[in-house]
Amino acid sequence: MLQLPVIGLRGARAVLVRVLGAAFILSALAGCTPQAMLLNSLIPDGTTSILLSHLQQEEEGNRKQVAELESRKDWDGLVKLAEKNLAIDRNSANWWLVAGYANSQAGHHQRAIECYGEMVRLAPDEILGWELLAEAYRSAGQPQRAVQTLNNALRVRGDSPGTWVLLGNSYDDLNRPDLAIGAYREAIKLNRESPQAWFGLGRDYARLNRRTEYEQALKTLERLDPKLAKELAALRPAGR
Repeated sequence: MLQLPVIGLRGARAVLVRVLGAAFILSALAGCTPQAMLLNSLIPDGTTSILLSHLQQEEEGNRKQVAELESRKDWDGLVKLAEKNLAIDRNSANWWLVAGYANSQAGHHQRAIECYGEMVRLAPDEILGWELLAEAYRSAGQPQRAVQTLNNALRVRGDSPGTWVLLGNSYDDLNRPDLAIGAYREAIKLNRESPQAWFGLGRDYARLNRRTEYEQALKTLERLDPKLAKELAALRPAGR
């Protein structure tokens, strides 16, 4: 029988933190670039419990439908279900989350932006909404908007290492490795065990040919995530 966990918003965030490292490794094994991993790290593909955790007050039928549609990767069906429920309650941040996720997975990036924007408007203290909105902007080819969104998120909560990593990735999209390095360093101050932050840091040191710092980042990443370290090793600056 399908087990439907019931946890609150903060509990869902804690679950996301726990699954972040595993999702990152699985994405690397599948051949995804680190830049493409963060959305799946925030809500890993197949992690039905994350969506359901935001629907704990919903009737069992709706929750089962979400689980079934997500397991089949029926994103258009999940969009329709979310829109059906939003027609009943347009002020449900949780259904806007489901709608944004489904649209993002379906490749409807502009609609995902609109949905996550509504989630942020209705639940501005929930950092997950800001992060997903930023990733939707990145997927839509709007990295400057992603930077603006993440800077706003950091005003809400500046102690989220994942938000700093996303900011670093967005600065990299803008070809600003100097600013990206600063963001990755902030992430590492908050969590020295973040492989995403060390990878981003090492990658930008390689871009700037800062070989000593690159080697230090690579050494740390070899301890934290050997598979990801191999990807960083392939970026070793010229002259070594």
